[in-house]
Amino acid sequence: VQLQASGGGLVQAGGSLTLSCEVSGLSFANYVMGWFRQAPGKERERVAGINWSGSSTNYADFVKGRFTISRDNAKNTLYLQMNNLEPEDTAIYYCAGALVVGETDYWGKGTLVTVSS
Repeated sequence: VQLQASGGGLVQAGGSLTLSCEVSGLSFANYVMGWFRQAPGKERERVAGINWSGSSTNYADFVKGRFTISRDNAKNTLYLQMNNLEPEDTAIYYCAGALVVGETDYWGKGTLVTVSS
């Protein structure tokens, strides 16, 4: 099983980035998926989640209205559109998947997002 996150980089505050997570080795459409992040010196925190079909999403309060999670089951790919980025969004972003809501079965390796002020 592989979850390969990409799309991170350096962006100025107020800018946008789109992260992708390509998944292989499992039946992607059977997994709920999510994005997490870990900033330097901080605990990993959940950013957003999406159900199997993409019909239901949820977000941490600190990204509501700025980030959008989506998925393309035909391409086995998860996305995170990030708008109006803030320096506080600087972190390594990880994608993760699980068969059951509330659990995490697989983690990706992460992609670094750096937001400059």
